[in-house]
Amino acid sequence: MIKRLFASRQIAFYLSKLFVVRCFAVLAALIFILQTLDMLGESARILAVKGNGQAELFHYVLLRTPQLIARFLPFAVLLGVLITLSTLNQNSEIISMKAAGISAHQILMPLIASCFLIGCVSFVFNDHLVTRATAKLDAWQAVDYGQPPPAATSGVNIWLRDGDHLIHVDNVQGYGDNVRLSGITVYNRSQKTLVSILSADTGQWTGHGWHLNKVKSFDVAADTVTEKPVLDINTDLPPERFTLADVKADEMEVVPLYRAIKALDAAGRPTDELKASLIHRFTGAFAAILMPILGSVAGFGLARSGRLFVRIVIGMSLGFAYFVADNFALAMGNLGTYPPLLASCSPFILFLLIGEAVLIRTEE
Repeated sequence: MIKRLFASRQIAFYLSKLFVVRCFAVLAALIFILQTLDMLGESARILAVKGNGQAELFHYVLLRTPQLIARFLPFAVLLGVLITLSTLNQNSEIISMKAAGISAHQILMPLIASCFLIGCVSFVFNDHLVTRATAKLDAWQAVDYGQPPPAATSGVNIWLRDGDHLIHVDNVQGYGDNVRLSGITVYNRSQKTLVSILSADTGQWTGHGWHLNKVKSFDVAADTVTEKPVLDINTDLPPERFTLADVKADEMEVVPLYRAIKALDAAGRPTDELKASLIHRFTGAFAAILMPILGSVAGFGLARSGRLFVRIVIGMSLGFAYFVADNFALAMGNLGTYPPLLASCSPFILFLLIGEAVLIRTEE
């Protein structure tokens, strides 16, 4: 079976090496240019905060670079495919391989296998690095590049309503019984009239209530402030109200996101947008597999008259059309127009069929 997929070990390694080197060279150039342009726009805001300097600029680059890599890796793969196949076509290497009895799919298979490995690495990279960098960068930007708050695992800047009372929490960490709150402010109201304001530095769920530390209570009517080192509040406000109040798919890893979706489903909350984002985490990472098929027109095609530039433009247009369709379907899924599975998988399947149809029709 492997011999049928790959023409030979030497050709497979040769094509894979050409493609991978060009792909990551294009990616490095894209990231360097885009990160430089991004720094030109953000450096003034970062340095405007007193005490920020080169260390904060470098910290921003560390947090921003994973996002750029995740976003533009598919474009780099597409350009790498076009450059590799057009070079092979221009040097008549594809003609030589086809003259030796190697089919178009056998020529593309080393590139597809390389893209599969790139997709696996991309999925792990996005799940473990990009989500954490996104959460930290969003929290840092929420304070206008001031003192970064502790990294939240469940949400930042959470607002809840408990009856007439309003609750604001700066930072939520942990899940289940291990939830820990930071920067707690409770606005106690009676008949929509503010009665008192209770604030606490941290809060820990005890199983039947909340254990608050460094508590201050301001009585509006008496105009007095009372301070207590600790305060236990027995309330029916469960920790899930805080962890599920602000679920952001791009800031959560796959397993916590799946658990949050299950909890939201059990609570009767809408989850179609989160489900679409969860499924797209897989299809988006492995979209690189499509690029050799969509870009194959740069190496193969009906016209043999030397119009290489036209074929490159066609291959690039097919690749960018996939990204447009993918973003459109995901947006429709977020709006609830498309079911999550259809929104996440339909562009991948559609363009896989289009690419295969064109390749088989013209070359096989």
